Amino acid sequence: MYTAQGTLDRSSAIERYGPMVRRMASQMIGRLPANVELDDLVQAGMIGLIDAMSRYENDRGAQFETFATQRVRGAMLDELRGTDWLPRSVRRNQRTIEAAIHRAEQRLGRAAGEVDIAEELGMPLGEYQQLLDAARGAQLVYLDDRADDDADEGALERSLASDDDGPFETLGDARFRRALVAAIEELPERERLVMGMYYEQEMNLKEIGAVLGVTESRISQLHSQAVARLRAQMKPWT
Repeated sequence: MYTAQGTLDRSSAIERYGPMVRRMASQMIGRLPANVELDDLVQAGMIGLIDAMSRYENDRGAQFETFATQRVRGAMLDELRGTDWLPRSVRRNQRTIEAAIHRAEQRLGRAAGEVDIAEELGMPLGEYQQLLDAARGAQLVYLDDRADDDADEGALERSLASDDDGPFETLGDARFRRALVAAIEELPERERLVMGMYYEQEMNLKEIGAVLGVTESRISQLHSQAVARLRAQMKPWT
């Protein structure tokens, strides 16, 4: 992969690490609203990869893949910062759904189904499912949950933080983890399956849809609803 001069050969490096860029973009896109294009993230990531090649110094001791991963991720985040990556309507829609779930379950004394939640919102089932589609990209925990709804500073890094960033100190609390596990176990079966395949098995929405025999859009709806249900359950913690 190196030239006779000891520098990285660009063509071989792109061939070797290009799939890594696409994999990182695919993992990131699942946490973002539908208005974000996968190809845009991949293109930004490739720019980050090329930048990593020009900046990498072999004698620093860091493996190139580790160095490149940081550059690729940074380039993708820069791309998202330059776009309207997370409209305020996403979190507004999510909070509308979770509030309706909470009211419906308090009234019914059981897990509320889609029809129950739609009725609580006073809208047809199809309109509610469109609301779920519009809530794609919402997260279980935002660090600004206690802040004003208009405070968007740092939301990108919070929502897409890597495992090494450790932004959610609350997740380190054993009681929170136990409460979250209990809430996940109480999810309706299909939502529980979606969450397990998405977060534990790291399958994308299309792959999950193929397993369950439904469309990718339907899996997105189930994921949004599961996140809203968990947020409603975990409200005292967040």
